[in-house]
Amino acid sequence: MPTPSTETPALSVNAWDGGWHRSAVRQPSPNFGPRPAGVVLDLLVLHSISLPPGEYGGGYVQALFANRLDWDAHPYFQRIRGLAVSAHFFITRSGALWQFVDCEQRAWHAGVSCYRGRHQCNDDSIGIELEGLEGQHFELAQYATLASLCHDLAARYPIQHVAGHEHIAPGRKADPGAGFDWPGLQQRLQWAAERFPAAAL
Repeated sequence: MPTPSTETPALSVNAWDGGWHRSAVRQPSPNFGPRPAGVVLDLLVLHSISLPPGEYGGGYVQALFANRLDWDAHPYFQRIRGLAVSAHFFITRSGALWQFVDCEQRAWHAGVSCYRGRHQCNDDSIGIELEGLEGQHFELAQYATLASLCHDLAARYPIQHVAGHEHIAPGRKADPGAGFDWPGLQQRLQWAAERFPAAAL
């Protein structure tokens, strides 16, 4: 498995190689598909994930998204055995950035969802996973990387909205949860409040 840099990716006009971020460790996932024709890619969806839940740094999240997880490596993995999911990006506790799916493609991160009057948010969103446990805190290094990534994404795509999985699938999902600092992210990005879920700020 590649060793990622822990440095925060800097905002740059040269940040992109097609739909791949140049500062990310690239580990392609087979779990993706084409976006429907004519979609407007204007939504960022933030998630939290850790495998096993609450344990960090084992490389299991990366293995899951690449369909390389050893289901027998931990008893918890039997509960998700055979799961085929992905996200475009994953930010570790140290702030390292990984990418699994080309942003031009449809990653499998949102599931059944609806936001800003549109269903099936996978179609027109970019999924960003933060290593963490829903409801718990996230690290400053993660916020720094996330903010840089959001700026780079907005420079390339017509991003107008940022929401959590909990906002696009309420009652079904609860991540990233109460520990995520939405006001702090807004302050870092200097984006209008209208671009965030009303309940988050």
